Amino acid sequence: MRQNGATTAGIAVALALVAGGPVTMAHAQQADMTFFITSVGKGNGADLGGLDGADAHCLALARAAGSPHENWRAYLSTTLPGGEAGENARDRIGKGPWHNAKGELIANDVDDLHPHALNLTKQTALTEKGEVVSGRGDPVNMHDILTGSDPMGMYSTAGGDTTCANWTSSGEGSAIVGHHDRIGLKETRHMQSWNSSHGSRGCGQENLRATGGAGLFYCFVAN
Repeated sequence: MRQNGATTAGIAVALALVAGGPVTMAHAQQADMTFFITSVGKGNGADLGGLDGADAHCLALARAAGSPHENWRAYLSTTLPGGEAGENARDRIGKGPWHNAKGELIANDVDDLHPHALNLTKQTALTEKGEVVSGRGDPVNMHDILTGSDPMGMYSTAGGDTTCANWTSSGEGSAIVGHHDRIGLKETRHMQSWNSSHGSRGCGQENLRATGGAGLFYCFVAN
């Protein structure tokens, strides 16, 4: 028998079957997943319960999808009073590399991810379930992904509220969002930023929906 050509996923499935476990190929792939877009938000607009609440949401979704990783982090920045440096999204997510639920490479490292993230597109920026998130041109547009960050993945110095009160507001305020499908308005020809496209109209669920969002955000394993 030929063994040296077997994939990691194939070996995982074979071992699971020997042990009597009903493991599918999808579960084997998601075991190596280190990046995803949340399939659902927390349901209260940009009030995610702060960074801790956002991290917990990443972990809960990842566990439900069969991921063995525990150190999931939300790709979100925060600011301190007076607009000083808080926590930068890029500093929360480890060193990489990161792969989606289908094993496709998103980025090798932080520098590969910022600012362009050439491997991150609508087809690769999948949910923890391995599903495509709808974007501009689909019946429901959800391409606004919460980040609160500038293109380099750092807290924004644009002024005003850019993080919906550090992810605790579902009312007043605004948050910087990126476009996971890299598409903007029809008159905008250049590729949109995956992490820093524009500010949201507000922080409530309806406010986010009005500009093409659903309170979704990126999750990475801080490896």
